[in-house]
Amino acid sequence: MKTEQQYFEESIPMAQYMEQMTTPILKEKSFAVYENFNVNPNDELFPLLKEEKPHILAITEDWCGDAMLNNAVIRKIAEEADLEIRCAFRDADTDLIDRYLTNGGRAIPIYLLLNEQGEVIGKWGPRAPELQQLVTEMRAQLPEKGDPTFEQKQKEMYTSMQDKFVHDPQCAQWVYEDMKKVLSKAIQK
Repeated sequence: MKTEQQYFEESIPMAQYMEQMTTPILKEKSFAVYENFNVNPNDELFPLLKEEKPHILAITEDWCGDAMLNNAVIRKIAEEADLEIRCAFRDADTDLIDRYLTNGGRAIPIYLLLNEQGEVIGKWGPRAPELQQLVTEMRAQLPEKGDPTFEQKQKEMYTSMQDKFVHDPQCAQWVYEDMKKVLSKAIQK
């Protein structure tokens, strides 16, 4: 069985991943988040990250709306802290994601923080709590799965949610704040 460090070494850099995204609308939206979101370089997290120098393995896929938002935010964090972040495709080798299930499912994105020895010292994902609450509320408005309009209404919900991720800066801020908590805790152990 491959280690997380081996997956990291075999994976592609986040910048390359974003450039080669194959879902055009999500690529465009991910870059919109990336271009419009900025980290606070004075946050106390950055000196800690620069000192500890962890590296990040993202388990992701470019069709995922959560990844569209979260990848842009964590890429900004990694760039500010001069950390290496690489992407493993969830569906290419499910052995990795199966180690990090969310409520029994292969939810993505998942970000693994690795120390110099390649050991997992922290995990974040797939959503900030505030965004999970938003998604839960939006899903509650959908018709039952057996309803003939369910698929269309669900598609509309995902499109609406993705648009909110791009146009409401609070969404990226929630992700940033929650990621900072997890990253700080992981490197201060």
